[in-house]
Amino acid sequence: MIKEALQYIIGLQQPRIEEIGGKNYYFHNGNIPMLVDGCRDCEAVQLSTLTSLVDYIKNRMADDFPDGTTKMIVHVASETEVSLLTQFNGDMKRLEVISVKARVPAITLNKFIEQEAFIIQMQSMFLDTPDKAIVMQVSGNVEDKTVAAYGDDGVSQKATIKTGLANVEDVIVPNPVRLQPFRTFHEVGQQEIDFVFRMKNSSNGVACALFEADGGAWKFRAVHEIAEYLKDKLADVENIAILS
Repeated sequence: MIKEALQYIIGLQQPRIEEIGGKNYYFHNGNIPMLVDGCRDCEAVQLSTLTSLVDYIKNRMADDFPDGTTKMIVHVASETEVSLLTQFNGDMKRLEVISVKARVPAITLNKFIEQEAFIIQMQSMFLDTPDKAIVMQVSGNVEDKTVAAYGDDGVSQKATIKTGLANVEDVIVPNPVRLQPFRTFHEVGQQEIDFVFRMKNSSNGVACALFEADGGAWKFRAVHEIAEYLKDKLADVENIAILS
């Protein structure tokens, strides 16, 4: 009996994995058991601003993370997504602690939409700029069925707009136009890019569209600005790597 008891105690001190409640735990030398492959069971905290991420990093406690993790990685994945990751754990996996996703409106670009929807979108989803005022004036006052096909060289169009209670005049639809839609974190500002502004007659009146004219280069600039913002705000924090 004594021999069996000693063998049992010695066995408890040997490294082993036991299943408890449907999950595997690693036991070693009487230490607190560790959940094996625990990263799969951890849900990242969801945030929506870079400010909240900076506040979390600066005020976190050492016992927030398993295995005494202190080294962290901030990964700027895109213009709307940033993640806070731990160093590798024993299974050579990283734990995503924080997931930050910018709250941006769903802007309809690169396709024609009806005049009323276009005007509302311009008013609510774009910062005020000189070119925004011009686009609003033209799209908001264009008369039905007056978008002219003649003189359209692929860049310029003509349309008849109202200029007063009874006055109308032909105007050239401006192109390109520089606009700032809400498409990234507010802390770094919105990228100003060129758009091709087009209008056409449709069955319901006039349809308008904005087509991106920079080939998506604004996304690279936005990611760079996000990384630079975080490097500045976290300059006094040790063991943080910021990657973009």
